[in-house]
Amino acid sequence: MVFLKRILFWGAIIAVCYVILGYHFIFFGKTPELLKKTKLNLRYTIFSIPEDEFLKSNESILDIDALREAGIGDLLVKYGRMTEKKKEKLLAEYEAESN
Repeated sequence: MVFLKRILFWGAIIAVCYVILGYHFIFFGKTPELLKKTKLNLRYTIFSIPEDEFLKSNESILDIDALREAGIGDLLVKYGRMTEKKKEKLLAEYEAESN
C-alpha cells in the first residue's frame, strides 16, 4: 500500500511538471487560456495580457518568438485584440524578418 502511494505521488508530481513545461498559461485580464508550447521549457510559462491595449501592444506580444510560434495571434483575434487581417500582416512581417 505504501509503495502504491509513492507511485501515485511521484506520478502526480511528474504530471504537474509536464503541464508546467508543456503549456503557456495566458491570462487575458482575469480569463485564463492554455496554449501548447512548441517545445518543453519554462520560457513564458505564465504570461499576462492586460485588457487595455495601451499597456501592452499586440506588436510587443507577437514580438516574443516563443508565444508567436505557439499561436498567440489566434488568441488575440479570439479576444478581439486584433483582426485576422492584422494578425496575418504582422506574422508575414516576422516571417520576412526571419528569412
